Formats: sequence, structure tokens, C-alpha cells
Amino acid sequence: MIELTKLNQTKFTLNAVYIERLETTPDTVVTLVSGKKVHVLESAEQVAEQVTAYYRKINILPVLQEPDLSE
Repeated sequence: MIELTKLNQTKFTLNAVYIERLETTPDTVVTLVSGKKVHVLESAEQVAEQVTAYYRKINILPVLQEPDLSE
């Protein structure tokens, strides 16, 4: 789950798995797989960073690590 802010300053939590698309028009618009659109104060880059961190936290996206060359 990620925390975002609507244009009216209301904070809400969103399950990032349901995000289909991010647009900047000039507000950031989060489009969900249901087709619902939510305008948020965070930039598209900030939302993408939160989504990536969430995916890593729940092990959907592997954490990039340096290979162990000691063997």
C-alpha cells in the first residue's frame, strides 16, 4: 500500500497493485485497472518511486544486488 494526497489535501492509502497508468496533465493522474482516475498532488516520479518501493517490500520486484564474486 502507498500513501497519496488528493488535490483537496486529503491523504489516502492505495493498493499499488491496482495502478494501471500514471499521467501528468499537468496534475498527476493515477488510473486504476478499474478505469477510475484519481488526481493526486505527488508527482508521477514520486508515485513511481513509492510503487517500486512497495513492490520490493512485498517481493514482487527483486532488490538489485551486486553479485557475490567471492566464490
